[in-house]
Amino acid sequence: MLPLWDEPAPAAVTAPPHTTRILARSSDRVAWLRARSRGITATDVAKLATERSVRAVVDDKWHGSRFSGNPFTDHGRRREPEIAAWVQANFGIAPSDALFHAEASRVHLATPDGIAVTSARLELAEIKTTSSPWRSIPRGYLRQVWWQQYVLGAERTLLVWEQHRDFVPVDAEPCHRWIDRDDNEIHMLVQLADRVLSALAERADASRAARYGYGG
Repeated sequence: MLPLWDEPAPAAVTAPPHTTRILARSSDRVAWLRARSRGITATDVAKLATERSVRAVVDDKWHGSRFSGNPFTDHGRRREPEIAAWVQANFGIAPSDALFHAEASRVHLATPDGIAVTSARLELAEIKTTSSPWRSIPRGYLRQVWWQQYVLGAERTLLVWEQHRDFVPVDAEPCHRWIDRDDNEIHMLVQLADRVLSALAERADASRAARYGYGG
């Protein structure tokens, strides 16, 4: 038997940095929605492209979205676990329901559909269902993916989509494509997102001033 001082020390186990930035999980929908309402999410950022879209996102977040779903979103929710299982079996990316905040900001938020940690990189998955064939990936989905990569610190994302006809999948397996991180796009999205947050803060200040009778 080797002397005790010759035995190798056990390796320290360090949690991946993104796991320390979880705010809520979608399985607790009330807490998840509450946490999302306090920041700007990938769903919000997917809409940010023009000055008009910035104002639209500000209005939507200020008044609260009235959208509660439709048959297409209901179909997507039903299919997502099945598609997520296919992603895990074929690419090793595990499903995730966690809402994360970015390292640099607690109000920059994202809930990717899947996460895989390797020794070299962090990879994500995002799942979509569509009733139309895609000639190219919709720009809004690319913005959503890039924002998630920024929030999590990921290098690439597997975007997976399943086409359906009358809510019946067209193909036996979904389509997929790897989307690499684009720091130039991310930089522009962060600027637009911060403009939304600044505008919301200004509205909140004006609302408090009007309510309590102070200010210029």
